[in-house]
Amino acid sequence: MTKTTTSAPVLGVRALNRATLDRQLLLRRSTLSAKAAVGHLLGLQAQNVKPPYYALAARLDGFTPEALSELMADREVVRIVTMRSTIHTHTAEDCLTLRPLVQPARDRELGNFRKGLEGADLDRLAVLARELVEAEPRTMKQLREALLAEWPDADPQALAIAARCRLPLVQVTPRGLWGRSGQVALTTAEHWLGRPAEPGPAPDATVLRYLAAFGPASVKDMQTWAGLTRLRDAFERLRPGLRTFRDENGVELFDLPDAPRPAEDTPAPPRFLPEFDNLLLSHADRTRVVPKEYWGRSWQGNQAYCTLLVDGFLAGVWKLTADALVVEPFGRLTKAQREDVTAEGERMLATLHPGTPYDIRFGTVVSR
Repeated sequence: MTKTTTSAPVLGVRALNRATLDRQLLLRRSTLSAKAAVGHLLGLQAQNVKPPYYALAARLDGFTPEALSELMADREVVRIVTMRSTIHTHTAEDCLTLRPLVQPARDRELGNFRKGLEGADLDRLAVLARELVEAEPRTMKQLREALLAEWPDADPQALAIAARCRLPLVQVTPRGLWGRSGQVALTTAEHWLGRPAEPGPAPDATVLRYLAAFGPASVKDMQTWAGLTRLRDAFERLRPGLRTFRDENGVELFDLPDAPRPAEDTPAPPRFLPEFDNLLLSHADRTRVVPKEYWGRSWQGNQAYCTLLVDGFLAGVWKLTADALVVEPFGRLTKAQREDVTAEGERMLATLHPGTPYDIRFGTVVSR
């Protein structure tokens, strides 16, 4: 540990929690537009269609699902694989810059499918796949079948994944629109947006944006968020213009000088978050949001649960059934907390499911 690190101010777990919630627009609802919020947050995890809508409903004042759906229909936001090899909803601008930034991770991902791609010319595959999806949007099944005709001895799934790794493939609408259904069909970002991708940028500007949305944070935190390695040099270049802190374990944290760092006793209202919300996935050390006793409680196997925040921390899971919003806390909630959770649930339902009669029920306390 360097002398600079040991002399830096310490930020405890609750201080980090409140700072992160503020950056994440979760301490109080923001008046930002849906597009501005998607940009500020550097995208929204979108493995499924609905999570980005729930994520913005928890964060924005006056949000309606149509606000995001119209942006998607107008091609101002798109669904594309970026950070951590997962689907995110990004602004068109970020789609064309962040995807090139994380391309090295997509190249590494291809290594996992080397055996199934034996004999395949990946440069030729990228050219052919681009021709296919730009002629008309293709499903992964259609892409597999077309590429398999060229390389019949290869693994069809590996061929399709190689196309996704080599090319910035976006999901075309109606996939992703609120209240609409549609299978996943793909074309290139450049074709869908009508403009070329930007060259892979230096990470420095993205480091600053990451700190604005997720800070204070360590180098390892950002590497976890982006699925990248070797970001230390960017932080060191930026160090003169940043503030440094350390957490209770002595890990060095970086932050923007004027970024909000609210007092640790700042009230944090309950929030209903979707499965895989980036708040829970974007730090190497997640204790700023997830108490140690609840590690691993927000998913089971490959199934992630929608999560509930109480006092700023993970406190339970929730689900919508045919007629009810069912809240399953991990521990006992006080009467006041239950009332606040109920009020927040009513607000979420009125925002995303207006006119649909749902009860709000507290299920059996989930404990281990």
